Amino acid sequence: MSFRNPERLAPRVLSVLRIVSAFLLIQHGSAKLLGFPRVAFFDNLQIFSLLGVAGILELVGGVLLLIGLFTRPTAFVLSGLLAFAYFLGHATKGFVLVPFLNQGEAAVLFSFVFLYIAAAGAGPWSVDALRARGSATAPSPAAA
Repeated sequence: MSFRNPERLAPRVLSVLRIVSAFLLIQHGSAKLLGFPRVAFFDNLQIFSLLGVAGILELVGGVLLLIGLFTRPTAFVLSGLLAFAYFLGHATKGFVLVPFLNQGEAAVLFSFVFLYIAAAGAGPWSVDALRARGSATAPSPAAA
């Protein structure tokens, strides 16, 4: 791997960041909704509870991010979800400015990673990129 052309490497690394972050988030959603991986805290979780709705957003949003479809709005919503999760679920334990002490590091990191992805886009390895290439090469109706 050569770092001599970072302008070629950066978009690909963005895609990898999106894919890995989405894969990790999907695990949170599937633990809540599908019981895999099993987390005893989520046994008997009600789908329309706060955690249930978070699980839906994590699972559906995670899949959308994984494939890179509707990436910017999905990442923006997930960034807000994770910020909300931090302030509601972790900061209430104290040490608001020290997430390490309230087990909120993952929520903070996810929130900022998704905020970055919302601003930067999906990267070249995504359905969004395929759709953009398809619309750029398709003949316009006026030209037909």
